[in-house]
Amino acid sequence: MKNLLVKIAATALISFGLVAQTFAAEVKTYDDPYKMIEAVADQTFRRISADQPLIQKDLEHLRVIVNEELVPYIDSRYAAFRVIGNYIKQTKPEERDAFVVAFKDYMVATYAGALTQYKNQKVIFEPAKAVGNQNIVTIKTRVIDPGKPDINIEFKLRRAKDAQNWQVFDMVAEGISLLDSKRAELGNLIRQQGLASVTALLVEKSKAPITAPLQGNDAKN
Repeated sequence: MKNLLVKIAATALISFGLVAQTFAAEVKTYDDPYKMIEAVADQTFRRISADQPLIQKDLEHLRVIVNEELVPYIDSRYAAFRVIGNYIKQTKPEERDAFVVAFKDYMVATYAGALTQYKNQKVIFEPAKAVGNQNIVTIKTRVIDPGKPDINIEFKLRRAKDAQNWQVFDMVAEGISLLDSKRAELGNLIRQQGLASVTALLVEKSKAPITAPLQGNDAKN
């Protein structure tokens, strides 16, 4: 099951990514979640194609692309707090802040590796719908890879109170929530070892070199 989640996550990242924390630099905002998903995905694909010489020379460049093209449009703090869950009441503000940064960097590294799988797959987005006063919406997409089964992916976006722009906080690939999978993976560790210990673990994991996800028999634990 763990290997299945990794493969689905890698495929899902092809069309966007679950990383977060906005840059200080000016970033274009969107009051239409459907336009945001399409615009950011298109720009990311173009960037990956244009930067292939740099990527082939050094896979670490994918970390740059993730940070510059995807990170500004993800709500990392909200996602990180969801991972902490009810244990958040037992943590200090500085511990939570440190975890948010570590979680973001960990996901950047994870999805930079997944982006090595991008090979010009086609992504179909569902038609836009009126969102009205909703503050959470789900947008359905389909990743088409010739010779392989289509992958159904749903992006969950959130509009914070009194905000106009939308940010992604979760993806559901073939019925599996990536946020829920990270909560399952890290939640028990947080309760057993404490938030500071898990933060340190994520910091170390995020320092690992960017590599392509293992496939087939190589992916067995």
